[in-house]
Order: sequence, then structure tokens, then C-alpha cells
Amino acid sequence: MACPHVSGIIAVLKSLHPGWSPAALKSAIMTTATSYDNNGMPIQANGRVQKIADPFDYGAGFVNPNMAADPGLVYDINPSDYLNFFNCMGGLGSGDNCTTARGSLSDLNLPSIAIPNLRTFQVAAKRTVTNVGQVNAVYKAFLQPPAGVEMAVEPPVLVFSKERRVQSFRVTFKATRKVQGDYRFGSLAWHDGGSHWVRIPIAVRIVIEEVYSKIS
Repeated sequence: MACPHVSGIIAVLKSLHPGWSPAALKSAIMTTATSYDNNGMPIQANGRVQKIADPFDYGAGFVNPNMAADPGLVYDINPSDYLNFFNCMGGLGSGDNCTTARGSLSDLNLPSIAIPNLRTFQVAAKRTVTNVGQVNAVYKAFLQPPAGVEMAVEPPVLVFSKERRVQSFRVTFKATRKVQGDYRFGSLAWHDGGSHWVRIPIAVRIVIEEVYSKIS
């Protein structure tokens, strides 16, 4: 979607939810987007060679403003999370040195997951969701693993209440095929059994030899 379209949708969402952060608004748009067109067919990439589009072409997909107004769950981020992403969780001290230990780059709480160097061993990414829908809600995880990759979510079910609006989970990835290749795509969706499908895109690249990963 073009920036003017998304900016207008963000303005409407902000009027509906004035307390939401920019990250929450972005999450609402991304997690409710669809990877299918108005005819129910997969989105096509408008390149020189016709192909079915992937998340590198469309991001999370086509924006659905009505669904974004009631996303169910959001992936929120605060400024300290960005400092963590840039390996300076506590900010800069004297001499521009980080005041705390480095954080994991894969754990920035974005509504997407990218693993660029998955080897045969297991890699994990942590995410945190905030319930902005019905107070007492139960969400179950639905996985669509990338080809050649085994995915698991712990816990597989999130139970929310008035006292527990924020919950974290961990997604693990394990290569099942020892094949050096390009990125493969999948998704993770949380469903409450009703109208809320909170989906994020996933991109994983299996790496066997590091030298090849730099030129593939």
C-alpha cells in the first residue's frame, strides 16, 4: 500500500485508539493484513517475471482498515526496546559506551520474524503481545513453517484476563534440511476462535557454509 493510504488509515486508528503507541498502530495494520487479493487469489508480484508474491514483495500484505481497528492483540515497543536492538539497552555512558550488556537482535518486538542464518541447530525468537480486545480471551497458535524448517511455539496457548493483558512467547526454529538456499517464508497466527486472526510473516534462510551466505 502507498504511504498516503497507510498514513490516512493510521490517522483514523489513532482517533479510535488515542492511547496506542506508533508501534501498536503499526502492529494492528500488519497483523490484520491479508496475503490474498480481492478475488481470494494469492497476491502477484508486479515484476518483469510474473510470480506469486512473498513477504519481501508485500510485507504483511494488503491493509484491511476495518480489521485493524480491532486487531485483538498488538506487538508493542517502547524506546528502551530500540536501545536493546542497537545493543545499548541502557543507553550510552561515558565515552559513548553501552551501560548494559548487549541484547538479542532477533528479540525486537516487531510483528514479524526474520532468521537470516539458521543452521541445523535450534534458534529462538521472543515476542510479547498485548491484549487490546475482549478482556477474557484465549488465543491458540497456528503455524505455517517455512519449507525445510521445523517451528514450535511455547506456550502454544495464551490465556488473557484483566490481570494478565501482556504475555510473552518464544518461537523456535530448527533446520530439517541441510540445504544452502535462499529465504523461505511462513507465518505465525494467533486465533481466539472468533474474528481475530493475529498473523505475522516469517522469513528464514538456512545457512550451511557462511561464505555462501554472503553472496547468495
